Amino acid sequence: MFRSTNELSGYKILATDGECGTVKDFLFDDELNIIRYLVVETGGWLSGRQVLISPVAIAQPDLDTRQLPTVLSKANIENSPELKSDFPVSRQYETALASYYNWPAYWGSAVSSVFGRQTTMDEVATQVKETDGDPHLRSAREVTGYQIQCMEGALGHVEDLVVDTESWSLRYLIIDTSDWLPASKKVIVAFDWLTHFKWENRKAYVDLTQGQVRDAPSFDSRLPVNRNYETQLYDFYGRPAYW
Repeated sequence: MFRSTNELSGYKILATDGECGTVKDFLFDDELNIIRYLVVETGGWLSGRQVLISPVAIAQPDLDTRQLPTVLSKANIENSPELKSDFPVSRQYETALASYYNWPAYWGSAVSSVFGRQTTMDEVATQVKETDGDPHLRSAREVTGYQIQCMEGALGHVEDLVVDTESWSLRYLIIDTSDWLPASKKVIVAFDWLTHFKWENRKAYVDLTQGQVRDAPSFDSRLPVNRNYETQLYDFYGRPAYW
């Protein structure tokens, strides 16, 4: 199922015993193009705490109710480590989070000695050492608005990101060309076609030409992004399909 991060922002997090917060942002790995965490604001329920929830605890979104069901209880989330600092998220926090929820640590075996049972935060604190934040953990909200560049110049700016909620991979960028084309339109390009980011300049570089983007079919957010759409998209750009 493909959904945009702008659409999913605002979805309610549904614990096993009721609603327990609202999705505010997504943190993704800029090397693997995969969502690592959902940033959840607990709102009035817990006086505005922000916590991170891994997609491993999330089921498919309910489009009718705008909810994201989880396998967690309110108590799980209430007692989870609070996200207090600005990004990047420290490895200490990630280690504490993985230990608390018994989630696999994607960066290695730093918490393997405490996996297999529920740990307390005091135990976690004795097991980890404060390190710098993960430089490859990025905010989807931050990337929205980045300028898209090719070798010939500007292509537009990022309006939204499209994520596959089954694998939580970032698949597409929705680009608004209004700051480049006189007859502005929105186009969709694969995340894999990005060559690199320049974070300090808020720019992303893509392996496409201005002519390709100018002639590309317009993106209509009212239409679903499905396999038929993807086939037409990859055929237009002459790119091998990832599937």
